[in-house]
Amino acid sequence: MTAQTPEHVDVLIVGAGLSGIGAACHLEDERPGTTYAVLEAREALGGTWDLFRYPGIRSDSDMYTLGYSFRPWTDPQAIADGPSIRRYIEETAREYGVADKIRYRCEVLDAQWSSEDARWTVTARRTDTGERLTLTCSWLSVCSGYYRYDEGFSPRFEGAETFRGQIVHPQHWPEDLDVGGKRVVVIGSGATAVTLVPSLAPRAAHVTMLQRTPTYVVSLPGRDPLAAALRRFLPERLVYPVVRWKSLLVSMASYQFARRRPAAMKAFLKKEQRRQLPEGFDVDTHFTPPYDPWDQRLCVVPDGDLFRAVRRGQASIVTDRIARFDETGIVLESGQHLDADVIVTATGLNLLPIGGMTLAVDGAPVELSETVSYKGMMVSGVPNFTMTIGYTNAAWTLKADLVARHVTRLLAHMERHGYDVATPLAPADPVREPFLGLTSGYVQRSLTALPKQGGRAPWKLHQNYLRDRLLFRRSPVDDEGIRFSRAQPAHLQAAA
Repeated sequence: MTAQTPEHVDVLIVGAGLSGIGAACHLEDERPGTTYAVLEAREALGGTWDLFRYPGIRSDSDMYTLGYSFRPWTDPQAIADGPSIRRYIEETAREYGVADKIRYRCEVLDAQWSSEDARWTVTARRTDTGERLTLTCSWLSVCSGYYRYDEGFSPRFEGAETFRGQIVHPQHWPEDLDVGGKRVVVIGSGATAVTLVPSLAPRAAHVTMLQRTPTYVVSLPGRDPLAAALRRFLPERLVYPVVRWKSLLVSMASYQFARRRPAAMKAFLKKEQRRQLPEGFDVDTHFTPPYDPWDQRLCVVPDGDLFRAVRRGQASIVTDRIARFDETGIVLESGQHLDADVIVTATGLNLLPIGGMTLAVDGAPVELSETVSYKGMMVSGVPNFTMTIGYTNAAWTLKADLVARHVTRLLAHMERHGYDVATPLAPADPVREPFLGLTSGYVQRSLTALPKQGGRAPWKLHQNYLRDRLLFRRSPVDDEGIRFSRAQPAHLQAAA
């Protein structure tokens, strides 16, 4: 009795979030006839935008750049809430015929590359039944993001077990949590914290944002004025690209200005914050980090909602270190005590590259940390494999879109020339740099698990959409960083 032959597809996409759905749509649009499947570990599509359900969950980039290049964002809100983004992803999947190709509750465990067969053998586990599934594919695209979906980062706080109230991590927000009339302390200063504080403030007795180190916070309009003006006399298909390019260029200019003239950027941010906060508010202590703008991501607050909550007295900000928890709240190193009924630990994420799956090439395990990234999308020595990691200084989808389109270029090139294998090569020069340049805690904790980058293109990540657009869409596919070849059957490998 022979074993059943595993199902084979041309492209296997791991993850049905913003990146995975986008990758599948590009295949549908640019390579009709290509067979593919999408494996999603959870029971629904949407990725981040389905997982996170905490109050106020929203994008930290405008939707004209976070949205897909091929499908306009038509909602008036430029800084959109999570349910709206999830709905946008779902509608896109249905419109492009991708929804039927998704297989839910399929967690990918490992992938084994065979040079003899020029294909990946992928093992997945059904999260509902525990059943193991095996598929093969010619190309493996991992679009699972880079953080753990099952747990966030939660440092150990002394005395936490003595606290009589409720401790909640935003990644696992209880549906029945009611903060009405309660004192809430949100620990953290990142995007999640600055979202939660103004969202909880109207119902809670008071919300305190407790931070060890401040973060740069900038207010942007919740609705794009240019989009609103153009929609009065132009169709959406013309409005979207104009506003998309405007938003893209403004954000790039802001980033470049911050990196080249950090003191001027600090002064600008401080001026805007003082304008929106109560007179005499200690901006230097609570909104001026010890690092330069964009050493970590800037936090966006639509229409200054965080500042408004502070101005109205519904929320306050405390910059201090935690000594311990006690029965009624948090004792700070300064000796101050924060009374609390609910403590929210918005303390960050844990990174998990390629969804925690393991890779092997011809039986040899792949250690991502020992590889070098090629164009920020492939890794040296690993054939027919892409991993999608978006920009840290702009909307994630801008990079995801470039990666998805480049995969279709690679597949077309291979088909045209009769190649079966595309293998990135490590650069000859010894320069190796961290994959991500941010100093954020969640990045620094996990850099050792990520590939390195080289000192020049195509191995260096520029975090610059315009440069990447030329690299991905205009430069030759067969550059010095990649080798194309045909499958090597066993008897030919032995002869070589």
